[in-house]
Amino acid sequence: MAKRPTGHDVARLAGVSQTTVSLVFTGRSGISSATRERVLEAAAELGYRPNLAARSMRTHRTGRLAVVIPYTGLNLAHVLEGAVSTARDAGYAVEIVSLPDDGIDALLDSAEYEGVLSFSPVPAPRKAAGEPATAFLVLSEFDAEMHATGAFSDAQPVVEMMERLAGLGHRRFLHLAGPASYPSAVARRDAYLATVDRLGLESLGVAATDWNGTAAKECVLALPGDAPPLAIIAANDTLAAGAVRGAVERGWSVPGDVSVTGWDDAPLSALFIPSLTTVFQDRRRLGAYSMRRLVAAVRGEEAPERETGLQKVVWRESTAPPRPR
Repeated sequence: MAKRPTGHDVARLAGVSQTTVSLVFTGRSGISSATRERVLEAAAELGYRPNLAARSMRTHRTGRLAVVIPYTGLNLAHVLEGAVSTARDAGYAVEIVSLPDDGIDALLDSAEYEGVLSFSPVPAPRKAAGEPATAFLVLSEFDAEMHATGAFSDAQPVVEMMERLAGLGHRRFLHLAGPASYPSAVARRDAYLATVDRLGLESLGVAATDWNGTAAKECVLALPGDAPPLAIIAANDTLAAGAVRGAVERGWSVPGDVSVTGWDDAPLSALFIPSLTTVFQDRRRLGAYSMRRLVAAVRGEEAPERETGLQKVVWRESTAPPRPR
């Protein structure tokens, strides 16, 4: 059986002392970012993980972080994957916990964790005088219902898609919107309306739905027969799929008669016929960035630079210049 790599192995590969490796994995200050990165890269290459129990006895630090998620909400798998892998690369163990509304104080008072990261709003914890503070970070990316409110509510991709479609020759548009209880749906609707006005486009309206593909299909079936050529901006991929179905049932070609865009880059969107133009959201990178912020807070370091470009339009077959009629 292969020997488990040690801190000495990491030090030798990184070209630093064993003390430096120890300082990196205990989160001590005074280590340059370049040296820290070299040590972490060496540890990753060797598959090294620090002995958290031994570290806790030496330093009185637990080496553990907690990520708080709600009992219900959207799938956070990719966000958590990015957060957990980033924490492990920095030498921390991570536990995923769900809490009742009044549970944050007990979590912070437990002294089990060096830092706590919450992806949704939680009641402000009470201040305990004289006790060592546990780093606590609440993100603004999601609301209490886990609806996107931060980077993923940025509707700029709607503008980008409409500008390109207009450049291809589309002048008539329809928006299939999500529920108004979702900040992201409202932002996409507002961006659609503003772009229609700014570019002088013709809008066949905004059809509000409940992320329901069947309702989206019915909206398309109810359009007048002379609606094409038409570009449909759907607020997510489910609505876009319903729009494509409705167009096909009417004998309209997609693209050609109708161009359709979605949002979320769902796993099947690339396999649709035609494949769907949509918006990819880099949830893993958001999770990694969020954990870097927490680790910096735990170690008393400067917060990392904010991530940008977490969303990008993925252009596929469902959009094209309108066919002459």
